[in-house]
Amino acid sequence: MSEQQGSAAEPYRAHVALSTSSLYPLGVPETFEAAVELGYDSVEVLVTHERMSQLNHQLRDLVQRHQLPISTIHAPTLLLTQQVWGKSWTKIQMAAALTEQVGAEVVVVHPPFRWQRKYASNFVEGVRVVSEATGVKISVENMYPWRVRGRDTVVYAPHYSPLGQDYDWVTWDFSHAATARMDSLAAIQELGPRLGHVHLTDGSGETTADEHLLPGHGVQPVAESLQHLAATRWQGVIGVEVSTRRSTSTEERTQWLAESLDFARRHTTPAEDAPAEDPPADGAPADEAPGG
Repeated sequence: MSEQQGSAAEPYRAHVALSTSSLYPLGVPETFEAAVELGYDSVEVLVTHERMSQLNHQLRDLVQRHQLPISTIHAPTLLLTQQVWGKSWTKIQMAAALTEQVGAEVVVVHPPFRWQRKYASNFVEGVRVVSEATGVKISVENMYPWRVRGRDTVVYAPHYSPLGQDYDWVTWDFSHAATARMDSLAAIQELGPRLGHVHLTDGSGETTADEHLLPGHGVQPVAESLQHLAATRWQGVIGVEVSTRRSTSTEERTQWLAESLDFARRHTTPAEDAPAEDPPADGAPADEAPGG
């Protein structure tokens, strides 16, 4: 997916994907339709209980029909997808296989839950082994603490933060960072070349919920982070992963997705070429939506 981002002598153009989770509870076909209509570069598929999200031939049919690639597969490692594709390592192996089959480049995975002790015990090395065996980039996502009985509790192993962990590739999610009260710009700068994927969204930092606000509607330094990626000519995919569940119409949902794409374009474009900013539309939290 990096070809369009150009060489050092060419203008930088970020690759922006639309995640299927952004249209939840709608499905994969509707995501392709929206992505084509709005001018996204690709689709990120979150594997869920929706059969089409799991079947390579149906996904390839959508790619062919819409002439739009799938750039990223998000493995079913969420709490609500625990029953999809069986055991933990099976999920990652099948996600890597699906990534190859549909021509994608990256698998996004969540770190294990602490109660998955055997899986967690060799997770860091196991991810590397699968990645090296398949040639697929497996990118571990930053998460956040859960609040239990009024206290922040770390439920992910080795930790909800990938900083300081020996992952080859990391996915950075701005909503998760807001919930964890982390500085995304500092984290992205620290990760450097290990940044494998980005989930473009935002959060208020005032709740323990995973909000997935529209970018620019929260407190994270999202614009500054995108500007940093453009300045360093980062060669990855920016996946828009926002909640549209509270949109009141198809038109409003489309407006939110268009605004998110425009945000990505404006803040990865040199200042002299960027259009003037318009006031943002109202965003929507996603405390129950399947975000990645």
